[in-house]
Amino acid sequence: MPTTNNPRQRNWFGHPPGLTILFLTEMWEMFSFFGMRALLVYYMTMHLDIRQEYASLIYGVYAAFVYFTPVFGGIVADRWLGKRKAVIIGGTTMALGHFMMASEPLFYPALATIALGNGLFLPSLASQIEGLYREGDPRSKSAYNVYYVGVNIGAFIAPLICGSLGEAYGWHWGFAAAGIGMLTSLVIYLGGQHHLPRETQRTDNSQPARPPLDQSVWRRLAFLMGVAAIIVVFRGAYEQVGNTIALWAEEGVDRHVTTNWSIPMTWFQSLDSFVVFTATPLLLARWARLAKRGIETPWLHKMAFGAAVVGLSYILLAAVAAWAEAHGTRAHWGWLTAWFVLMTLGELYILPVGLGLFGRMAPEGFRATCIATWFFAGFFGNLLAGALGTLWSPLPHGWFFMLIGGVAGVAALLLYVVGVRMGQVEKRENAGLAAMLSR
Repeated sequence: MPTTNNPRQRNWFGHPPGLTILFLTEMWEMFSFFGMRALLVYYMTMHLDIRQEYASLIYGVYAAFVYFTPVFGGIVADRWLGKRKAVIIGGTTMALGHFMMASEPLFYPALATIALGNGLFLPSLASQIEGLYREGDPRSKSAYNVYYVGVNIGAFIAPLICGSLGEAYGWHWGFAAAGIGMLTSLVIYLGGQHHLPRETQRTDNSQPARPPLDQSVWRRLAFLMGVAAIIVVFRGAYEQVGNTIALWAEEGVDRHVTTNWSIPMTWFQSLDSFVVFTATPLLLARWARLAKRGIETPWLHKMAFGAAVVGLSYILLAAVAAWAEAHGTRAHWGWLTAWFVLMTLGELYILPVGLGLFGRMAPEGFRATCIATWFFAGFFGNLLAGALGTLWSPLPHGWFFMLIGGVAGVAALLLYVVGVRMGQVEKRENAGLAAMLSR
């Protein structure tokens, strides 16, 4: 049963204090990650003079390994280090990598260092959420959405600060600011450890006890792997945000607000996160009202709806880009803003919901590993996104966005089909895995 150091401690903002610590720790880690990400494609194409096709591939491979290393980091945390040590070691390594980005000769080693540190940090932090709540605590259902707000507050302010520093004073200043954000994350985590769940004591010759790998455990793990495979397809579309969308903001969008001022291209990267933390409370309130009326949408159906909305957003963007190209002009910045709003509303139905699905369905003793599996889908998803990004230059932008919309649509269809299938299983067995998905 999940336990905390003091189960009777007072709540902060309606949740255990530990959630606030994890929230702030992840917020500043995301500040560092998204601050660097907002600069990466521009830094490669404008400063290092890397061709767009190669820059998109490098971006995709780096982003892929950011999601690949947590698979092994989660296993290391579960079996040997423990979650707290993994967070501290991983965060320190990431901070070093961000500061290395300020040196051009260390560009590739810096990317590798950040990815390695992230492997320990990411699954070990998120997997501590479930341990903050007692069994059956209804607040645990919204905990991952609250946590996701913290992720996106950091991601919102990062392009505004790191992006502005990079564009105005030099890319290296932006990378250094990202490193400072990572150090801030570590300080918060170290100062708030007493609010976090206790861990099983490890000795040199022992490992924490795990339940037997019976049929139900294997069934859960197999199901989660199948969902992760579909998320790979979705991320092929979603991860264009920092890649080809960033390129279109620079070359295909009229960013002028007045005659003398135009919106910095990196600022658009903040819109996704802004919509997340402003719309999440409204969305959670809506879901709570529906639950009181006995209406509970299955998790996979929510995710399918989100993927469909993301696909629709790309199709609308395709129409805008095609019209602009046909008239030999640039699209108004308002269209890109509207796209971010619609795309992010879809995102809220799939990414935080999927993270919660993996956290709640993880068998005891495999939580960090299952969370890592969720992030592992980002590895192949970013590789797919990078490969799709190589089509940006050869294809007209309208056709490219139409293709990306189709990729998201395929993911929506697959998620819906799996959700229907699980509903049929629930009706036949009236118990088991599918019942957990809609509770």
